[in-house]
Amino acid sequence: MSTNYEIDNLDKSILAALTENARVAYAELAKKFAVSAGTIHVRIEKMKQAGIIEGTKVVLNEKALGYDVCCFIGINLKHAKDYRDTIEKLQELDEVVEAYYTTGNYSIFIKLMTRSIDHLQMTLINKVQAIEAIQSTETLISLQNPINRDVLP
Repeated sequence: MSTNYEIDNLDKSILAALTENARVAYAELAKKFAVSAGTIHVRIEKMKQAGIIEGTKVVLNEKALGYDVCCFIGINLKHAKDYRDTIEKLQELDEVVEAYYTTGNYSIFIKLMTRSIDHLQMTLINKVQAIEAIQSTETLISLQNPINRDVLP
């Protein structure tokens, strides 16, 4: 992976277009940016090799799948040495969709998606707070996600 690849305006435009629709055809991008499809292909491959593009993914609608409750949980560990083991245990929980090692009030900050408040309560009591290394938690329930975007290239 090359770390010194510098993106230019064409790369930024390609990234913006791919962020909107990762399945867009190279020929369509070429036409839009007045370059050849080969140029688009080469640029995308170079950005992949540089680690700028790590892959593509399908974006799921959690609510349509029945996940109505989104919450964030700040976790305090009993001992800092328990971090890796705790992350491994959290990784096993389907409800945990994101985890961050943080500074500030918490050792770990996680995002959970559950089907209901009852499901959240069960997950907290029987799964998250049952992890021996966790000293305490603080739960914040999300009411809305008005901003949800990728970083700009």
